[in-house]
Amino acid sequence: MSIGEMIARKRKELGYTQQKLAEQLSISFQAVSKWENGSSLPDITMLPQLADILHTSVDALVGHHYSPQTIYEEKYSDKAYYWGIEPNCLCYDILRLRPPVRPYRVLDIGCGEGKDAVFLARNGYRVSAFDISDAGLNKARQLAHACRTQVDLFRADLLDYQPDDSFDIVFSSGVLHYLPADRRRDFFERLKASTAPHGLHVMNVFVHKPFIASAPDAEESERVEPWLSGELFSYYHDWRFHLQQESIFDCMSGGMPHQHCMVSMIAEKVAIQDNKGFAF
Repeated sequence: MSIGEMIARKRKELGYTQQKLAEQLSISFQAVSKWENGSSLPDITMLPQLADILHTSVDALVGHHYSPQTIYEEKYSDKAYYWGIEPNCLCYDILRLRPPVRPYRVLDIGCGEGKDAVFLARNGYRVSAFDISDAGLNKARQLAHACRTQVDLFRADLLDYQPDDSFDIVFSSGVLHYLPADRRRDFFERLKASTAPHGLHVMNVFVHKPFIASAPDAEESERVEPWLSGELFSYYHDWRFHLQQESIFDCMSGGMPHQHCMVSMIAEKVAIQDNKGFAF
């Protein structure tokens, strides 16, 4: 999306006319019109004020999204597993709700070093998993080999990924804070459309609490867009919930004690029935 298209989109979302936006910037409405039709660009010095008026960020206006690849290449460069190899507790919920009586198709979004993807594969699921970090994927392959199991591992960016298959279970832990707020609804709609009937979405996301200090890896926390309590659930209002939970926990990632607040969710895609009882 071009900067002009983004300005037009944000302006319309706020119910502003080109004239109203122009008045707040002390410019002519013709200037705004030229931005939106692509015949000119706003002056760079005007971008911070423009972003504030449109309730967005300069990065979002110009179409730039930070990639965490560099940070995680460094974190995953050590021989030890940065996040350990114990599976997330949500993996056990998957075993309980969808025991592997058949090879359910699982997608692990942002698999990191592969601990959850490998655990699920070892337990009989057919797992595809992606991450943006080459170092993380290499360690995931090593872990899968050591555990004598197979995972379809591939490199992809969370912001660019387009599902090209149907999955029974979509899993994501500790990565959705890199998903910009203005792209979340479309992202989840695409995932929901690529999920088989009665499929599960099993996810968690860090949420902002003003009484919890930022994590010690400040470079990362400055480049994420915080979630609010309950926001994740709102994208699944039409699905059945098996888990809606918010918890505060202690963390030692990076070797420094700190806390996080996390929302966890398990939602099931159920058939919609018409007034005659037919599912579709």
